[in-house]
Amino acid sequence: MAEKWTPSSWRQKPVKQVPVYPRPEAVAEVEARLQRYPPLVFAGEARRLKAVLADVANGHGFLLQGGDCAESFAEFHPNNIRDLFRVLLQMSVVLTYGAACPVVKVGRLAGQFAKPRSADNETIDGVTLPAYRGDSVNAMEFTPEARAADPERLAQSYFQSAATLNLLRAFAQGGYADLHKVHQWNLGFVADSPAGARYQDMANRLDETLAFMAACGLTSETTPQIRETDFFTSHEALLLNYEQAMTRVDSTTGDWYDTSAHMLWVGERTRDADGAHVEFLRGVGNPLGAKIGPNATPDDLLRLCDRLNPANEPGRLTIITRFGADAVERLLPPLVRAVKRAGRVVVWACDPMHGNTVKSTTGFKTRHFDRILAEVLGFFAVHKAEGTHAGGVHFELTGQDVTECVGGAQAITDELLGSRYHTHCDPRLNAKQALELAFLLAEMLKEERSKQRHRAVAGS
Repeated sequence: MAEKWTPSSWRQKPVKQVPVYPRPEAVAEVEARLQRYPPLVFAGEARRLKAVLADVANGHGFLLQGGDCAESFAEFHPNNIRDLFRVLLQMSVVLTYGAACPVVKVGRLAGQFAKPRSADNETIDGVTLPAYRGDSVNAMEFTPEARAADPERLAQSYFQSAATLNLLRAFAQGGYADLHKVHQWNLGFVADSPAGARYQDMANRLDETLAFMAACGLTSETTPQIRETDFFTSHEALLLNYEQAMTRVDSTTGDWYDTSAHMLWVGERTRDADGAHVEFLRGVGNPLGAKIGPNATPDDLLRLCDRLNPANEPGRLTIITRFGADAVERLLPPLVRAVKRAGRVVVWACDPMHGNTVKSTTGFKTRHFDRILAEVLGFFAVHKAEGTHAGGVHFELTGQDVTECVGGAQAITDELLGSRYHTHCDPRLNAKQALELAFLLAEMLKEERSKQRHRAVAGS
């Protein structure tokens, strides 16, 4: 028989990436408080996301997942939320219009406050302090006070997530996402770029399409799909005490759901099938993701599938691969074949960010646009060769005009990194670079759909 699951059964398993709090009783008090707070998302919304991800898993859509590396308390501002939402809207309309492909939009925000670390401590000039683990745990400043884990930050994360979700829902359902406003989504600093000019041209053609549809009686007033959009949130389920406190029984089904986000994922450092993080996630009804890196074997992946999706439910599990541009075409095929042989239905998504992080000549951590693109191209090539669906991408990006990743048409160099390097953790694509990638992705998806049609015609 399967082991009995409860929201707290993870506490009996080996757990990694756990902050050490000076006062455990203060942690328990915050956890109890969080359990009394309203849910941030609803079970029905999570089921809706699972349903559209099932379409992606079956080859009839594409997952666009993106957002901040790690959200911060200091940069919490409605303009930053709006600009990130605008970039994801732009990318999705480029993909949808250019490739005639339904796009599922999932943000890395409203909960992405914690980050896994390669070491528990950090040493600078002979002084050793706890590592910065994200604003939900401690602060970036290198002082004993700032680096002490503070449980009150969990409550602050909740309230910032609630405010962010409130604004996102207003944007998605209140008319801001209306396709007639496609021109207004273009950020000022993007408009004068090659990608911005290309976007404006596409928006002009979309205007013509919408005018034709209006003549046929399909307008924002008669067709909600033109006026509104589905937008979902996600984050890495790293701080399990927070996730447990946000886990509730759905009154309509009796099932458990983690109400901190629509989708949760387990990271490369915490994906042990016998560990605490997988134990917690296996019991909630949300759609789940699993980050898979270079050390994963086919057996590792199949065990994860068994633990996280034993019923093989389409849309339940997204495999997010992060190998690096040089390794993706060597390491991905054995995993794809093993999952395919086992008859497992998953969404395959590519995270081309984490495997391509390097230190620049100027000392900044960065990522090269060409390497990010190369990993995406390799990901598509593998799935084409294996006859499987390249189902999505997972980017770290921002709507701000930052200089954190080098390259792209903007031609950011190592020397320019320091001019607007604002990330709290890992380097992010800016809006120009993200939009440029969207056009390249749209071309790949268009080519894939064209070949699918030719195969269908040939087989009929």
